[in-house]
Amino acid sequence: MFSTLQDFVFLALWLVTLVIKGAAFIDCLRRPAAAFPAIGRQTKVLWLILTGLAAGTGIFPSLALNLIGIAGVVVALIYLFDLRPKIIDITSSRW
Repeated sequence: MFSTLQDFVFLALWLVTLVIKGAAFIDCLRRPAAAFPAIGRQTKVLWLILTGLAAGTGIFPSLALNLIGIAGVVVALIYLFDLRPKIIDITSSRW
């Protein structure tokens, strides 16, 4: 029984992290490149690489809860909660 519950929790965590990483990558694709330096951050290309690698690691369930998977979630959350609101403020567009 514990194994089944543990598998269910792992699957749920994997799906949540996959959605977070995918949302960050897709949103980064949609934002204008000029907005990234305008808010004092790195280029759009760098953020596409970082969020793309994070989303790529999210595809594999075995990478969900190891160091690489957690680093990918951190990158995605930094993008979603730090960069995205600032970019929205200067471009005033919502998805």
